[in-house]
Amino acid sequence: MKLPVIRQIQRNCSPGQIENAIAVLESISEASSVKEEELDVIGELISNCCGALEVHKSIASGESEKDALNGFMKKVMGSIDQ
Repeated sequence: MKLPVIRQIQRNCSPGQIENAIAVLESISEASSVKEEELDVIGELISNCCGALEVHKSIASGESEKDALNGFMKKVMGSIDQ
């Protein structure tokens, strides 16, 4: 996950657009001809999109963009450390 990419997606796409992108990426990942390296890239894109959705939800709950982004990354880093 890359915070600048998550920020870019969150700022420029609505939650509905992000959900549609995730659905398309998931569909592509299920194709039998997709190579392992391509799956890695698709997985990274899906992770960034899911992160942007989480940030959207936090902002909708009243958090500032900065706090929402920082809170999301802290949550991710906390789950990695466990």
